[in-house]
Amino acid sequence: MKTERSSRLAKGPTRRSFLEFAGAGAGAAALSVFPAPAIRAAENTVKIGFISPQTGPLAAFGAADDFVLQGVRKAIAGGLEIGGTTYSVEILARDSQSNPNRVAEVASELILRDEVNIMVASSTADTVNPAADQCEINEIPCVTTDTPWDAYYFARGGKPDRGFDWTYHFFWGLQDLLQVFTDMWSTADTNKSVGALFANDVEGNTLADENLGFPKPIRNKGYKITIPGLMSPGAEDLTSFISRFKSADCQILTGAVTPPDFAAFWAQAAQQRLRQNLQFATVAKAMLFPAAVEALGEGGLDITTEVWWSPSHPFKSGLTGQSAAGFAKQYTAETGRQWTQPLGFKHAVLEVAVDCLKRSGDPADREAVRQAIIETNYESLVGPVSWNFGDHRNPVKNVCTTPLVGGQWKKGQDFPFDLQVVNNVRALEIPITGTLTLLNR
Repeated sequence: MKTERSSRLAKGPTRRSFLEFAGAGAGAAALSVFPAPAIRAAENTVKIGFISPQTGPLAAFGAADDFVLQGVRKAIAGGLEIGGTTYSVEILARDSQSNPNRVAEVASELILRDEVNIMVASSTADTVNPAADQCEINEIPCVTTDTPWDAYYFARGGKPDRGFDWTYHFFWGLQDLLQVFTDMWSTADTNKSVGALFANDVEGNTLADENLGFPKPIRNKGYKITIPGLMSPGAEDLTSFISRFKSADCQILTGAVTPPDFAAFWAQAAQQRLRQNLQFATVAKAMLFPAAVEALGEGGLDITTEVWWSPSHPFKSGLTGQSAAGFAKQYTAETGRQWTQPLGFKHAVLEVAVDCLKRSGDPADREAVRQAIIETNYESLVGPVSWNFGDHRNPVKNVCTTPLVGGQWKKGQDFPFDLQVVNNVRALEIPITGTLTLLNR
């Protein structure tokens, strides 16, 4: 029998919730209305569904997927002992193609055709939300990460004291992001005029929301904020945004857009002489990846961003025992590429899924797997994961937060640029590795 929440999701998001929480892209994922399947895994085999963007504008989030999957598959190659029985494990990886509709399609296939025992998904709300919604309606245990929890939670209609029945998430929130950003800005004497470049997607709509996002809290900290509307993905002429930022005499730029969209904006900002007035360019999402910064050339130097995972994070994998530093070093040695932030979280979400399956006692019993998720108390490559509602890491039901610090792109040694931790006020356990400098010092 379906839960009340499953019945609500079957009707799809309301127009009000769509406009209030999610904006143009939130309602794109079609929800399955098939009855919840009875999981009939092959004898002594468990299946993990894995959804991530490996192509399209969000492909940078999935660049390390093959490496992570190869390592986890190797770690569990001998099978998992669950309830006295040894099970082989299949991880069924699917590309979201950076498209919410595609996510809903592949999630439905993984649930109804492949009959996965647990689902994991990551990399922005465009991937996480439709995957989680499919699992909620079909009553499949699901663990997600790598999107601000507010965009995951409220855009799906979550209520702080009610939560969801089958879907669980671990990551930091938008207010954590704001705190880290303002911690960095407060180190310099600026005019406190902030220009905000937000995309017309789930995260952008949530960030632009007066209460859920940046506007009200940032004004409460004494800053002015200018939001000239939301940036349409792939927009070519960004003059209107730049003109508004110049008129407001913005010395601080913040935003959350895809890497290609920020590259287009940053080039036009130089041409129209906005950049010379900026003291900080603190950009989420777009400036997480070495390749995105390299695409900007020297213009990528001293851009600040959030750091959710790095080789200096003091955590180890509960699955392999490997440290963050060791994992990042192995990635570079085997691929020739620079470490990237999603690397740790992709590994961690699979670690958590494996841990929950092991503790379930019976992976074919969805209720048992869900209960194992609820009882999680796990040390992962990105830090502790536990859904103990009421704990300081659990602001709402179904959510566990992870630490966040401030970073800045500097000239590198082995690679053109290196992301260094320059502010750790919110997570002192993560060491500082560089000194914060102004954009136009």
